[in-house]
Amino acid sequence: MPLSTPPLISVIGPVEPELLTAFAAHYRTLGVTRFHLAFHFPDHVSDDRRQALHTACRCLGITPEVVSTGPWHENINGTLRDELRSRAGDGWHLLADSDELQTYPAGIAAAIARAESDRVGTVRGLMLDRVTADGSLAGFDTADGLDAAYPLGGFVTHHMVRGDPRKIVLAHSSVQVASGNHRAPGHRPVNRPPIVVHHFKWRHGVAADIRRRAEHYATGTWESLGPACHSEARRVLAHLERNGGRIGVRVLGLRPATLAAVPDWWAGEAQHIVDTWRPPAGPLG
Repeated sequence: MPLSTPPLISVIGPVEPELLTAFAAHYRTLGVTRFHLAFHFPDHVSDDRRQALHTACRCLGITPEVVSTGPWHENINGTLRDELRSRAGDGWHLLADSDELQTYPAGIAAAIARAESDRVGTVRGLMLDRVTADGSLAGFDTADGLDAAYPLGGFVTHHMVRGDPRKIVLAHSSVQVASGNHRAPGHRPVNRPPIVVHHFKWRHGVAADIRRRAEHYATGTWESLGPACHSEARRVLAHLERNGGRIGVRVLGLRPATLAAVPDWWAGEAQHIVDTWRPPAGPLG
C-alpha cells in the first residue's frame, strides 16, 4: 500500500500573512492536504495583526485548531505542537515552523519509506538559512516569492547564532520530539544527508522580535527552559550591531540557493554539521 503524505503540524506566531500563504502553498506542492495549525499571540500583538492571520487562514481554506494568547514561554511551542499531534492521530507527522520550507528531491513518501526500512521513527533535516543579497533584514514581494527575496543560503543558525540547526522534519506519532523540533530523545535519525530546511527567518521585523525575546527572557517575563535562548538572542543582536543591522554575508560565507535544487555542496557540509554539532560551551562570543 503506497504511503500517503502525512499531516503537517505547525505552531504559528504573529508572522506576516504573506509568509503563511507561501508556507501553505509550498507544502501543498509537496502533497500535503491536512494542516494542523495552532496560533499563539503574545500580548503585544494587535487585534489587527491577529485578524489578518485569521483572514489569511480562511482564504487558504484552513481552520486553526488551537488559538492561544499570552507570554511566549519557551515551552509553549512544544505544548501546542503536542496537542496538534494528538489531534492528528496515529502515523507519521510532518513538523515545520512557519518560516521553514523543507524540500524532498525524491518526495516525502520516499523519505518515510526509507526510515521505515531502516526501522527508525524519525527523519532529520538541517536548516539552510536564507538571506537577502546584501544581508539586510527586508520583507518580500509576494509576486516574486521567497526565493527571489532571499537568494543566498548558508549556516547562519550554526555559525552566528550558535544554535542547534538540526531539525526533526518527520516523526512517527509514537516518537516524542523535544522543544523546537531539534531532537527526538532516544531516537536517532539515520538519513544521510539531512533534508534541506530552507529557513526564512531573517526578514523584516526579526531584529525587534529577537530584542523583545531577549528582554523578556532576561527579566523572567517569559520563562525559558535554560540559558540557550537568551544567549542566542544576544549573539544575534551583537552580530547585527557589528554589521550595521545586517547579516554578514561575506563573513558567514553565504552562497546562492534555491528551493528548486539541493546545493552541490550540501551533502558533505550539512552532514559534517550533523555529525559534529555540540551545544556551545561558554559565554557569548
